[in-house]
Amino acid sequence: MKKVGLTTTVPVEVLFAAGVTPVDLNNIFVTSGKALDYIEYSEVEGFPRNLCAWIKGLYATALLTDIDMVIGVTEGDCSNTKALIEVWQSKGKEVVPFGFPQNRRYEIIVEEINHLMNYFNVDLEKVEEVKRRLYPIRQRIKYLDELTWKTNQATGFENHLWQVSSSDFNGNPNAFSDELEATIKEIEIRPPFPQNEVRLGYIGVPPIIEDLYDLVEENGGRIVFNEVQRAFTMAKEPIDTDIYQMYLNFTYPYHLNRRLEEIQQAIEERKLDGIIHYTQSFCYRGIEDILIKNQLKVPVLTIEGDFPSKADARTKLRLESFMDMLKDFKE
Repeated sequence: MKKVGLTTTVPVEVLFAAGVTPVDLNNIFVTSGKALDYIEYSEVEGFPRNLCAWIKGLYATALLTDIDMVIGVTEGDCSNTKALIEVWQSKGKEVVPFGFPQNRRYEIIVEEINHLMNYFNVDLEKVEEVKRRLYPIRQRIKYLDELTWKTNQATGFENHLWQVSSSDFNGNPNAFSDELEATIKEIEIRPPFPQNEVRLGYIGVPPIIEDLYDLVEENGGRIVFNEVQRAFTMAKEPIDTDIYQMYLNFTYPYHLNRRLEEIQQAIEERKLDGIIHYTQSFCYRGIEDILIKNQLKVPVLTIEGDFPSKADARTKLRLESFMDMLKDFKE
């Protein structure tokens, strides 16, 4: 079965309807155990050192693993993807571009998704059928999210892991569902975490820092809201929302103001004491930190990551100080 690499979340329903296997290149890169080797490979190929490590990781992952072709998101994600696509194509890698329209016009997202359907030779009826089959799985990921912030039984990292994996359902929705159910059963019988813990939200792209969630818990807190990862799940959409509107409602690729509205709602609903805003080195999204700190009504700690690794001493110290401050506020 053909494996199709994804540079970020796309209408995965089209791929499952076409009988191909979607593979989120980000997840493969960061869990490969070879992430630094992949970065070094890309730099030897000519990628500059002062470029986002994710881009270098995606480039090498697509070329050095059994990925047959790639869908590259040219609007709504990384601004470097257009150039990345050109380099892939120069190496003979088949790439299909896809864009989330920045003006959020319905007719444009229809064109983009129809282009994917035409490319993979599937019709809307089959895609909608897959969307309905995935709906119960998305709702179970939503339930695991509730086990994180409502009943306080799931860890922030478990929540993160299952949410971020919904970008491709690990290539096999049935196996994904079975593993998810086994995880939920194990979580449901746990005692809840202490009620006096500092409750944090995590916003921004998924972290390249390996032990961030563990560090939060070691310092008496827990991440009970993962902003972008939660958006990946599409779990807030009713079953009858059509495929076009569902991806038009997807907050991550569009204007920051819509994301901030959902973040502020989560702060109130989940009773968050503070926010960790993760930014990736050399990413334009780091500029959004200015607006985030101006508009959110809770303390915000901005953490920057570069290469896949554990947190450095400076990040650990800043996180510890932030947690101490929030504990003082709660008391």
